Amino acid sequence: MNVYSISDLHLDINNTKPMDIFGPVWHNYLDKIVDSWNSLVQDDDVVILAGDYSWAMKLDEVVPDFDFLKNLKGIKILIRGNHDYWWSSVSRVREKLPSNTYALQNDAIKIGEYIFCGNRCWQIPEGKYDTEENQKLYNRELVRLELSMKSAKKLQTNNEKIIYITHYPPFNNKIEPSLYTKVLEEYGVSYVVFGHLHGYVNPKMLYNEINGIKYFLTSCDAVKNRLVKIV
Repeated sequence: MNVYSISDLHLDINNTKPMDIFGPVWHNYLDKIVDSWNSLVQDDDVVILAGDYSWAMKLDEVVPDFDFLKNLKGIKILIRGNHDYWWSSVSRVREKLPSNTYALQNDAIKIGEYIFCGNRCWQIPEGKYDTEENQKLYNRELVRLELSMKSAKKLQTNNEKIIYITHYPPFNNKIEPSLYTKVLEEYGVSYVVFGHLHGYVNPKMLYNEINGIKYFLTSCDAVKNRLVKIV
């Protein structure tokens, strides 16, 4: 079983909000993602979608975007991004998902020799983001990160490796330690997958290994609309 990731698809299958207005990297980007997906993924592989999946505003509106996944191979795992306004309660989301597709929200799932867990996280509160509101949201997501880790540990019965999925990067643009990375290290996470970042990014954001954890940025425009192999 291989694990891949691609995130921040910002889908709008009904084409009311096309992404190519944001630059040439978005021109026919879904075709490129599908080509990459079909060339790599087998039925028993896992594909992580680390947030900002759809522009839909309501859960019923996201169904056509979920249908996009139906004919793609593999087991899919979604988490919520900051633009996933359609994501209401996770139980309602799970009712709408296609087969072989799972939603994580502060919890975990075991598939094969890996445990997948995740939550959205939030912007590191520093610089222009150092506000009282951001600090509050950051702390709230820290609690949810702990819930995700505890759920993963309960499933870890045979030393399975933990893959943590988040939407926001768990560190700042300088890739400095944070309260998030401290928790990830304490719980022995092996891999971290995140998205959110668009446009130019620090090349070290795309892949970095810090204190035994491998970090992957998988925003589709940052990875040229090709799936990233995590393991």
